[in-house]
Amino acid sequence: MSAQDSYKKLIESIREIAVLASAAGVLGWDERTHMPPEGAQIRADQLSLLSGLVHERFTDPKIGDLLAELEQSELMKDSGSIEAANIRETRYDYDKATKLPKDLVEEMSKTTTLAQSEWVRARAANNFKAFQPWLEKVLNLTIRKAEAFGYEGEPYNALLDNYEKGMTVDVVADTFEGLRKELVELLGKIKDAPKRPDVSIVERDYDVNLQRVFGESVAQAMGYSFTAGRLDITTHPFCTGLGPGDTRITTRYNPKRLNDALFGIMHEAGHGLYEMGLNKKDYFGLPAGESASLGVHESQSRMWENQIGRSLPFWRYFFPQAQRIFRDSLSGVKIEDFYAAINNVTPSFIRVEADEATYNLHILLRFELERAMIRGDLKPADVSSEWNSRFKKYFGIEIDSDSNGCLQDVHWSSGLIGYFPTYSLGNLMSAQFFAKALEDMPDLYEQFERGELLKLREWLRVNIHQHGTRYRAPELLKRVTGQELSYKPLVDYMYAKYSDIYGF
Repeated sequence: MSAQDSYKKLIESIREIAVLASAAGVLGWDERTHMPPEGAQIRADQLSLLSGLVHERFTDPKIGDLLAELEQSELMKDSGSIEAANIRETRYDYDKATKLPKDLVEEMSKTTTLAQSEWVRARAANNFKAFQPWLEKVLNLTIRKAEAFGYEGEPYNALLDNYEKGMTVDVVADTFEGLRKELVELLGKIKDAPKRPDVSIVERDYDVNLQRVFGESVAQAMGYSFTAGRLDITTHPFCTGLGPGDTRITTRYNPKRLNDALFGIMHEAGHGLYEMGLNKKDYFGLPAGESASLGVHESQSRMWENQIGRSLPFWRYFFPQAQRIFRDSLSGVKIEDFYAAINNVTPSFIRVEADEATYNLHILLRFELERAMIRGDLKPADVSSEWNSRFKKYFGIEIDSDSNGCLQDVHWSSGLIGYFPTYSLGNLMSAQFFAKALEDMPDLYEQFERGELLKLREWLRVNIHQHGTRYRAPELLKRVTGQELSYKPLVDYMYAKYSDIYGF
């Protein structure tokens, strides 16, 4: 068989597996949006079966044989080619997957499906004790996964690698420590600043139906297609790309606060644009049709949410529309006051509602706790008290309930331990990517003032989206910006914004 024939056979096999995985994805989306609570057990059985089938097919020795053959073929001569990337990254994923026994994959799927259902109940009831046994189960399974993968240093490295290939705990910890020092200094300047935004502007009555209309109009202006995507309601917002022509985002609405749903929609639509910008028509299921990393994925959502959505030029176009839609709440409000209000910095309980300056402290807290759990230094029974203690230390406020504390995020119930650091890595990359976009398009802010967002979307597609996993995150970042990962562009961006708003 020729190399081209073997490559074609590999692609056909991987695509069939991807279709099976996408069916599981639809069930997962439905579980978090429309499934009745009593459907949790059968959904757990469904997802467990599908996860086992996906794992079984992907770890078939025939896949390994094809990869071994292709690795010795002329297709690998050009290491930067799409074919070479697909072979290389599929090998990486295959080697990791074959280390996991099928029964562990099935048990993890079933347990996390049930755990997510219990998490929803526990969060609503503000009852960590009800969720604790499920956290213990998920944690034990996650530690088994880490041991199966193998690792250098500490087991958390094996988990972090699932979401950010090649990233290590040491790099994350060092980067976060440097960022934390800068943030502490910035927050000190904001705390002592002479000016204060009137946050009440965004904490008035905002009709949920009108929020939906406005949010959808902003998402459409960004380029999010509602013929290839959906927007639904859930407990914890997320985005899922189910395949070519099917990307779904979710949000949640607060009738007394505009920021939550609006910036949640922009955030998830940013993820959605990445999914829509990947070449899934040709490479569905293959590395070339998948995101470079979760950090890169997060850079797209945070860029649209913050660098664009919380910028003054953006609102010079969209604020008059918001005033017409939310006539009672925004009548007579000056755009400068509205801009300051949506960028208000104050310690708060909920990560997804946090301002840019305090957001990364939320990630640091979670990173430290889950790392300690994996190392065995923190027992699940002590998570609530340890969370509350560290939160008081970092934010200076007392947690008033577990629903606003350790129960607020869905990640641990979903088995996504090792995921949280990618949020801050994404924040760092978002500032670096956006600075480069401004360099390439000096009139970018003027475009925003005219409501023109599609040129930026196209810049992102050309420079980031279309490459898929052809380049891993560090190489992609270097190719696009000419820089290594750094927190300085993010810090510089925040100082420029907040010094103007707060007058320091």
